[in-house]
Amino acid sequence: MKHIPRKRFGQHFLTDQAVIADIVAAIRPQADDAMVEIGPGLGALTTPLSAALHHLHVIEIDRDIIARLHRGYPPTRLTVHAGDVLEFDFSVLPRALRVVGNLPYNISTPLLFHLARYAERIKDMHFMLQKEVVERMVALPGGGDYGRLSVMLQYRFDMELLLKVAPDAFSPPPQVDSAVVRMLPRPPAQLTAATEAGLAQVVRRAFAQRRKTLRNSLAGLLEPGDYAVLGIAPGLRAENLAVADFVAISNYLSQREKLTPH
Repeated sequence: MKHIPRKRFGQHFLTDQAVIADIVAAIRPQADDAMVEIGPGLGALTTPLSAALHHLHVIEIDRDIIARLHRGYPPTRLTVHAGDVLEFDFSVLPRALRVVGNLPYNISTPLLFHLARYAERIKDMHFMLQKEVVERMVALPGGGDYGRLSVMLQYRFDMELLLKVAPDAFSPPPQVDSAVVRMLPRPPAQLTAATEAGLAQVVRRAFAQRRKTLRNSLAGLLEPGDYAVLGIAPGLRAENLAVADFVAISNYLSQREKLTPH
């Protein structure tokens, strides 16, 4: 039975066999890997991954596709987790988890932040995303693509754009170009923010009005003399700061909070 893609689930099914082969080659699945695929759809990646693995987990919200998966793959080889991936508890899956998927573009950013919460359990992630989003994820300081998403994900992950994919590789074709990104969780020793919530607050404030200088965007958090201590020029904009600069600011504020008498 033909499945009609559902717009509310952001369904665009990958059909180009050469692209599928390139993605599987980039993932390099090993038989004993603990792997979960987000949004298996009609099985473009599910089939080759399942063939290479002893067992594969998938997360799917569409009931028709869930029924199709149950018909097409034996439960000894495939476990289907039915439901919304934004609410999925990835801690129920094994550690050293490998996460893959052609992500629904309409939920990609909140999903990436959701997955970042489980980074210590994850070995790597390979995702098909909107190319514009991947370019923001891997952007370097100083450019227009560099923003809150860049900083918060680069704090947690080393990332690389692996390949670009044209709309005609999908059915139905999306209205945007796509790209495949590899995300490797950074070692805990490199995660030096006193609190991730504090880092997130500073980054959110700094980029809220990105044309403003730090002097204005962080007013109320940092005083003029604080910039000299930090060695950061208050006339810079948020897009000019490296991830390490944001960590330094949030740690400085965290330490000052501890030293301030109440």
